[in-house]
Order: sequence, then structure tokens, then C-alpha cells
Amino acid sequence: MSDNRIAVLVPGKIHPRVLETLKGHFDIVALDRSESPKVDAETAARVRGVAVSGGYDAVWMDAFPNIEVIANFGVGYDGIDVGHAASKGIVVTNTPDVLNDEVADTAIALLLNTLRQFPQAETWLREGRWVKEGAFPLSPFSMKGRRVGIYGLGRIGLEIARRLEPFKVKIGYHTRSPRDSLPYDYYSTLKEMAESVDTLISIVPKTLETHKVINAEILSALGPQGVFINVGRGWSVDDDALIAALGNGTLGAAGLDVFYDEPNVPAGYLSLPNVSLLPHVASASVPTRNAMADLVADNIIAWFTNGNVLTPVPETPVKSKG
Repeated sequence: MSDNRIAVLVPGKIHPRVLETLKGHFDIVALDRSESPKVDAETAARVRGVAVSGGYDAVWMDAFPNIEVIANFGVGYDGIDVGHAASKGIVVTNTPDVLNDEVADTAIALLLNTLRQFPQAETWLREGRWVKEGAFPLSPFSMKGRRVGIYGLGRIGLEIARRLEPFKVKIGYHTRSPRDSLPYDYYSTLKEMAESVDTLISIVPKTLETHKVINAEILSALGPQGVFINVGRGWSVDDDALIAALGNGTLGAAGLDVFYDEPNVPAGYLSLPNVSLLPHVASASVPTRNAMADLVADNIIAWFTNGNVLTPVPETPVKSKG
């Protein structure tokens, strides 16, 4: 470790491309994740930046008194105590935009898989059942004529809406406030939207307001022809209510890429024939993850080169240090 180079902390695992890039500019302090960091005071004092994939709490912030910037690998940053960071004048960054298209594409694919049962149809072919038993059963649902409500119309939600337009479905959305320039129907509450659509796509972040809001009431409002798709956060879903609704016919089908306690998936989902399950792969392509890794590294490099970052989160200061 060089005495005259800035040290950047990497707690736990992160995309190797982040490390490869940062090593050319900084000394890397790699630590295993634990409740509190195990590091000597001299090293702790040298750390001025953090590159992290996952959570970073107040205990870890306080253990490194000279941190200036925390770069998060991911668009969601609910695992980082941004309030504490702001109180200490630490800038937090995330990786928006570079994964918008990939996640939106996955949302559409998951919706089609859920409606048309394409994964089950492929399994039917691979297992030789087409030859032995005949054609795969007709899918119970179709995209045709659907009324789709998007819960959360941020960058990714808007990309999902634009991808839905060529399918000739009716599109609506619920957010805290309407966006007048858009040609989609606005609903002032989630329940109002669920009562008016038959397909609900959730792309909201993890906040206090979104905790388990997809509950029995919302699922019942969607109805037995209704479909629920989640590419946002598992935090937003009442799993017991969703499993019950899928099992008793209150809801027609669901497609899930995210779960409350990943990678643990409730066993109740696994036996249901009307749910399509993915292991949180919405942004998981080599090009997209490389772009995310580059943005993490570029934010840290930019901060220590010119005193600004490329993608600050709104809760932390954006003042130039120059």
C-alpha cells in the first residue's frame, strides 16, 4: 500500500471490473463484511472513498473518519444510511440509467412468460411430452386487450410503459403526483389503479411507504383474471397474501424477479403452477453489469479528480469539493 495514494474501501464482494479500474488510481482496502469493520486506526484514517455492493450503515461510516464519497453498485441504495451520510457531508452515488433498458426488457419478458407460460412450454418440449402427450395446453391468458397499471413511473417505469405501447394495451400508472406530459391514465391511489386494471407491474423502491403495499386488498382488486409482475423490490409484497391469492384463484398469475429475503424464496411459491420466478436477474447481463461497474469507479475517480460526481443521490450533498 502506497503512503501517497488515496485509499478506497471495498467491503465484501463487488464486480471485479470495479476493482480493476480503481486499482489503477487508488490503494484498495478490501475487508470482509461484519457488524463492525476490523481495521487499524492508521488504515481507517487513510480511507477517503468507498465502493460497495449492498449495505453500508452508520457504524461502518463512523469507523472511517475521512470518508468523502460512497459509490453504490446498483440503482437502489436503500441499504446505505444516506441520512447519516448527509449529516457527515458524505456524497453517495448510485448507478441509474445504465440499467434502465435491461430491467424494462426483463419486465416485458417476465410479463409474457407469466401470461403465455413460455418456460413451461419449453420444459414440455424438452421432456419429450410434445411427442408423447401432444400439444402443450393453451395458455389461460394473453397480452391482447390487457389494461396495464405501472406502480412507479420513474426512469425504469417509463421505459416499461414505452415498451408496452406496441402491444396495443391500455396503460395507466400510479405515483405520488401525475406527469401531465404523458399519454397514460393517472390514478391517485394504488387501490384505484388495481380496481381499474387487470395487470399490475411494480417498479417502486424500498421505502417506508412501500412496505407490503401489494396486499390482499390490492390483489383482490386485480381479480381472477389479474396478473401481478414485480421487478422492483420484494419488500413491497405481502408474500402470504400473494401465495394465498394465487392458490385460491383470487389472482390469476404472477411473475416475480425480486423477493423479500433474497435469495430465500418462500416455499409456497415453488409449488404454484401460475407463478413465474426469476432469481433477481433483471439487470444481470454482462454489458449492463459492466456499465454499472464502470459508473461506480467513474464516480469515485471523478470525485478525487475534479471534486464532483456523475450520479449523486438526492439525499446527500452535491457540492463540489474543489
